[in-house]
Order: sequence, then structure tokens, then C-alpha cells
Amino acid sequence: MAVHDEDAPGKKAQTDEQRAFHGGDGRSSAPPAGSFDPMTLETKSLALLQEALRELEHGFDDLPRFDGELSEAELERVRAVLLEVAPRMRDNFPYPHPMYVGQMLKPPHPIARVAYQLAQWVNPNNHALDGGRASSAMEKEAVAAIAAMFGWPTHLGHLTGGGTMANLEALWVAGKLRPGATILASSIAHYTHARLSQVLGLSFEEVPVDARGRMDLDALRDRIRRGGVGTVVATMGTTMLGSVDPLPAILALAREHELRVHADAAYGGYFTLAEGLEQDTRAAFEALAGVDSLAIDPHKHGLQPYGCGCVLFRDASVGALYRHDSPYTYFSSAELHLGEISLECSRAGAAAVALWATQRLLPLERGGRFAEGLTRCRRAALALAGKLSAGPRWRLALAPELDIVVWAPREATASATSKRTQAIFRDAAAEGLHLAVARLPRALLAERWNGFAWDEDEVACLRSCLIKPEHADWVDRIFETLESVA
Repeated sequence: MAVHDEDAPGKKAQTDEQRAFHGGDGRSSAPPAGSFDPMTLETKSLALLQEALRELEHGFDDLPRFDGELSEAELERVRAVLLEVAPRMRDNFPYPHPMYVGQMLKPPHPIARVAYQLAQWVNPNNHALDGGRASSAMEKEAVAAIAAMFGWPTHLGHLTGGGTMANLEALWVAGKLRPGATILASSIAHYTHARLSQVLGLSFEEVPVDARGRMDLDALRDRIRRGGVGTVVATMGTTMLGSVDPLPAILALAREHELRVHADAAYGGYFTLAEGLEQDTRAAFEALAGVDSLAIDPHKHGLQPYGCGCVLFRDASVGALYRHDSPYTYFSSAELHLGEISLECSRAGAAAVALWATQRLLPLERGGRFAEGLTRCRRAALALAGKLSAGPRWRLALAPELDIVVWAPREATASATSKRTQAIFRDAAAEGLHLAVARLPRALLAERWNGFAWDEDEVACLRSCLIKPEHADWVDRIFETLESVA
């Protein structure tokens, strides 16, 4: 199975998008009739950045005078290069716009962008306290707030470059604590688990999923009983379908057989704060307090720039696995620093500053403004799924569990459906609506798609990730565009 939006059809879609937004020669122009207005990039926060920079500079008032400003000639050269960069950056899909629903690309909150830029004037390195005292303290506070969101008053954890590194550290610890034992994850868990297990020299096996894309408990139970398992990875929102594995039952099996459980919540973890989840989905998120380790990506639903992941361990004693002695790096550090509990060395302190500032503005609490944004994403997915199910043109793959919707045009056979899916993918992009394509196996859909002729073992479906709160206001426009190209 695969999810993509940048294959050969995607290249044509990108060309169409450029014409719609910028004209055939790449220069800005009025949008064609029937298209949506060009997106407007938020810039008012730049004035706040200048104000904050002046405040930051006061911290260096006692130093000898040093003129770090660019000369007029240097400034003009920088300007010339930036004005080359800007038009080249047009060669992108319109990720910040609500009509982009293809992948998990959520615009950073303005405060995250500004705080990140502010920190860049110091450019701290959170590998050691000597490289980033303030940003290291902010990282510890921000990570503690994430841990508290999952019910962990004590923990060990830090930020990473993304979910891949967060999962790598969790599997590395699992391998150290269960040497020679097999890692299990569902067949539609993120592909990095298999890849990372190979990198770490760990045995890895897939567990089949049920008709809702969740780890099949009977298959999991059978595999555990055969022995040799050390860790089960529960996916809290698959990137394919948004499916949430049945964590309470997985934890019960793990306790019975003394196994570790790692939760890959890179995409879905923040939905623990959302309203309107199904009862069993809510129960899965409530059970996160019982896992041994957890990965979450603030650069997905946490409103952060790339890259910002986070790994957490419930038992802080696993920090003993990381300890090392590098006095040349830590000669003046008087306490445990983040570099001692991380496999990564240099890490951008700016990521911690941005996350801390965002969580200061939008606390991670039920019923708050941040949580309401997640709830709106969920409502948007339900609304789009409802419109697709009600009409004669579309066939829903399954009801959305979080904010991912997967569906296909209603054709008689798998091959005809896949062909029509690719055509709609291209035509929708030409109208300014950017989707993704997911290939799903027969086993996942056959139970629901009665009377469908499976002349191929997989079928290409359309996929949207309604990850922006604004999508709740754009469902009608998205659906109208789909109907027009269908």
C-alpha cells in the first residue's frame, strides 16, 4: 500500500497549480475565472518580530560595541538572492491554503514562526546546556506539558528532528531492554518501524489489520503466544487511514505477557484533547497513560515548523541507557542536560522556543482554543465523509476516525476505479483542489464494498487530510469542486 501526491500525475497537477496561481510564465497574475482567490501569506507578525528582537538585544547591552549589521552593498546582494528564492518557492503546492488537503502539512502558528525566527538570532543548540541554556529550559518545560497531556507527571523525554527519530529512540530503548526480541506493528503502521528495526538490527514483523484498519487483536494474540515478542507498537492514527489501534486491549495483552508497548502517536496524539471522537477511539487515547514510550510530532497537529518531534518514556530510569562521558562538550554543565538523553547531537534550540511559545499562547488543555482547533478538523472530516456517502458518485473506504477521509469514485471494477481516481486527482488539481492517492488492498475493503468486482488486488482511492481548522469552513467548496470534476 502507498500514499502519494507527487508521482507523474502530481507533476502535471503542480504545473496546473502554478498556472492557476502565478500565470504560465511564473509571474503573479489574476486567477482564472472559477478558481479560488490566491492565498495570502500572513505578514503582520513581522512587526512583532522586530519588537521582540529589540527586547532580546537588551540582554547584550553590557558587551563591547559590535556592529553586526550588513553593509549597504551586502544588503543589496542579499536582497537580490532573496528575490531569486521567492519565485523559486512558488514551485510548491499551496500547502497553507484550505484547498490543499493532500498530506499532513499544517501551517505553523504565527507565534511559532516568529519565536523560531527570534531564536535564530542567537541560534542555540539544545544538545548541551552550554549551547542553549534558555532554550534547553524551555524544551524541558514544553516537553513536560506534552507528557502531562498524556497523564504522565514524571517522564523522560526530549524533542527530536521528527517522528522518525522519536520512534528510532523508542525502538532503540526497546531493543536494549528486550534484546533479541521481535518488534510488532500493524501492516499499515508507518513504514519507518520496519526500516528502523532493520537499522537497529532488531527483528520486526507485521500484524494484519481488521476491516477498520486497526491492528487485528486475534492475529496479535496468536503471534504473541508463539513467543519471542518484546515490544508492540500501537499506532494512534495511521497516516494511511487515520485508524487508531485498540490500545486498551493491546495493553492488556502486553501486561499478561510482560511486553513493552510503544505508542506511535506522531500524527494522532494531540487528538487526546479533541471532542467528538468515537467511544472506542476515546478509550484508546485515554489508555495512553499506560504505554512505556510514546512518539508525537508537534510539527503536525502541534502547529510547529519542521522539524519538531518528541519522544517520551514513562519510566525515567531508561535514561541510564544514554549516559556517556564527553567532558570536552559539557565542561561547564552542572546538571543533566538534554544531550545525555538523546541519540541526536546538535538540535535546533529554536524548535524548543517555538513550541514553548505556542503552548504558552495555546495551552494543551481540554476545551481550550488549541483543542477546539482539533475538534474542528474532526468535524470537517465527518462533514466531508457525510457528503460523499450521501451522493451517488462516491464510495467511502471507511468512516473517518480522526481527520483523514479516504474514498473512491463509484465504478464497477478495481481497475476502472483506479483509472478514474487518477483522472480525478489530476482534474481536481487543475481546479485548485489538491488531494492525495492511496492504494488499498482488497482485504481492507471487500467487507464493505458489496458487488464490487476485484479484477486487481488493490484499488487506488482519493485521500484527504483535513488537518487545518479552517477546513471546517471549506468543506462545501471542496465537495463542490469534487462534484464538478467527477
